[in-house]
Amino acid sequence: MPSPTLPPDAAYHHPKTVDQLTKQNVKSIAELDRAAQEQLTSADRVADRITRFCGSMTFFWVHVVWFAVWIIGNAAFPIKPLDPYPFSFLTLVVSLEAIFLSTFIMISENRQGRIDERRSHLDLQINLLAEQENTKMLQLLKGIAEKLGVDPTKDPDVEVLEQATRPEKLVEQIDESIKEAEHREDGK
Repeated sequence: MPSPTLPPDAAYHHPKTVDQLTKQNVKSIAELDRAAQEQLTSADRVADRITRFCGSMTFFWVHVVWFAVWIIGNAAFPIKPLDPYPFSFLTLVVSLEAIFLSTFIMISENRQGRIDERRSHLDLQINLLAEQENTKMLQLLKGIAEKLGVDPTKDPDVEVLEQATRPEKLVEQIDESIKEAEHREDGK
């Protein structure tokens, strides 16, 4: 329970154990997931249910039984079968099913892609904030070290790490690295 002198969300920043800290983190992520679920349209929910069922073993076994009954039933009729070999009607039905299933799967994948993009953006923002906090802590520690008479310049890494990370430079480096890798692959 939060302290009465602290704002309601301040307890989040004052866990007493690692278990409490991880529990708070898990709860926060679950809340984000719940909020995303609340934003689903009815079409998204239907697409998710269909996609979930189509990705199950039940779906597989229903099709195995259906195809077996259809093929054996139409091949075993000595009189006029409903769909004689090569089972043109079955092919039509299965093709239509594939069209609709692929559409439902793409709807679900697009929605999941939006959720993943949102999470990636959140991760990036948190990572940038953590980097800024770490840079500030290094600057404060340098000031404390100097006040205590410890020379922080003896470690060249400290000065480099104390500099703020520039995301645009990192993106440029990543792009250059990818281009170099592509050129190496093309040269093989």
